[in-house]
Amino acid sequence: MTATINRRTLLAATGTAALVGTARPAFANPTQQLKAGWTATRQDRALVGRWARDTWRSLVAMTDERTGLPADNIGASVSNPVRSKYTSPTNIGGYLWSTVVAKHLGIISPQESLRRITQTLTTMQNVVHHTPSGMFFNWYDEATGEVLYVDPDGTKPITPFVSSVDNGWFACALMVVRNAEPRARALADSLLDKMNFAYYYNPAARPGGLMRGGFFETSPPDEETEKGNHTGSGPDVYYRKFHYDTCNTEARIAGYVGFALGQVPPTQYYATYRTFPDSCDWSWVEQKPKGVHRTYLGLDVFEGTYEYRGMRLVPSWGGDMFESLMPDLFVPEATWAPHSWGINHPLTVRAQIEHGLDEAKYGYWGFSPASNPKGGYSVYGVEAIGMDPGGYPSDLEATNFDAGFEGCREGANPNPTYGDGVVTPHAAFLAMPYAPRQAIENLRRIETDLHAYGAGGFYDSVAVRSGLIAKRYLSLDQAMVMGAIGNVFGNDLIRRSFADRRAERGIRPVIGIERFESGVA
Repeated sequence: MTATINRRTLLAATGTAALVGTARPAFANPTQQLKAGWTATRQDRALVGRWARDTWRSLVAMTDERTGLPADNIGASVSNPVRSKYTSPTNIGGYLWSTVVAKHLGIISPQESLRRITQTLTTMQNVVHHTPSGMFFNWYDEATGEVLYVDPDGTKPITPFVSSVDNGWFACALMVVRNAEPRARALADSLLDKMNFAYYYNPAARPGGLMRGGFFETSPPDEETEKGNHTGSGPDVYYRKFHYDTCNTEARIAGYVGFALGQVPPTQYYATYRTFPDSCDWSWVEQKPKGVHRTYLGLDVFEGTYEYRGMRLVPSWGGDMFESLMPDLFVPEATWAPHSWGINHPLTVRAQIEHGLDEAKYGYWGFSPASNPKGGYSVYGVEAIGMDPGGYPSDLEATNFDAGFEGCREGANPNPTYGDGVVTPHAAFLAMPYAPRQAIENLRRIETDLHAYGAGGFYDSVAVRSGLIAKRYLSLDQAMVMGAIGNVFGNDLIRRSFADRRAERGIRPVIGIERFESGVA
């Protein structure tokens, strides 16, 4: 299974002694984003600069020289890469924003950056896509740009799907490129201006409306769909019967882009759940939330939170870093929404650190969907801060945490003993804007002590006790690494490039008015 398939269907180096011993690191107030007083040293810049160069090397190795499209993944070799023979709009977008970071850091020249971006965007102008919406299909052959009609595993025929989230990430990349590389602006705009996220917005799904997972251009033979067109014009499409109904997930990026482009009403943001309700009807989820009801844009919102180690925070579905923090690579959520994401993001990072170091005692931290060290692909997270009752575990044994649902359901395993923890380096990079000192030290030890590092940068995951390493590179995970480095060591490069006046006008007033119940007890 691949990164994109699983994510859709299952769904910084001083003052770090506390990280290598048994004591907990001293955290700042969450609103100070865990990094008060941190300034990158020369050693920090040299170390992270090397990581960036090696990570870029893996992305170059993934990318076809003729089309400029990156493969979804390659094995350990970057000198003789074996490419996956498939890619997605998310992977392509990740390569584009990584190119922007590589130029800014001096890894490649401005001329090479422009050449690479132009090559990729020119290919995307010519690939088959859903023309009425300007959206791209889920799977392409990176060597030819052709749409795939057989699933990436090569096992069965598929009907090409048009994903809201995958197209959201590609649109983000176009928005970054148009501002960070003005010489490619016309090309980026030629693609962005055709993308209409109104195709995904279903106003009838719930008061305020929800974003759909996506649609098919033609009816799939193996899935029941809903025929229609939410834009009110053009040919009908076949909608998958799935909406994104929770807030703290990577899927919020599609709504953000829709707000920025003026295509989706802001009520969509408040139609999603912070947690599911606190009644016994919802006792199948991970724990009983606590919170209050508030009204935003005329909609009643239950500001629910979960409890973890003296913190209260809005959970993601799986308790992983990817869902919570990947949108924050682009949208400066903590700045634009200081009373919600500005509190929640640092707490999510703190929870991941405490789980890895204190609760599970792995000695390392950073949990997010990634390659399984035993083979294939799996989801990883801090289960206690996720809603999924099946759980995104943090170890190879898939240890299940179940504290029950107070007053409704007894917990089956409230105090688990954890096994062979699986840490995923890209998760620590996503945390770097909020805990740079801790993240850099954690990653340094993953490289030097666990040896989960190759010529293309950090391998995708490592099991900390057995030492098993998933020796492959995923383009999306490597792109998250590049994006985080660009923000922390490039003066918010990716956020600055995305968050122009249009994006700020469309997104900031929507998210800035909310107040989560997140905080420290």
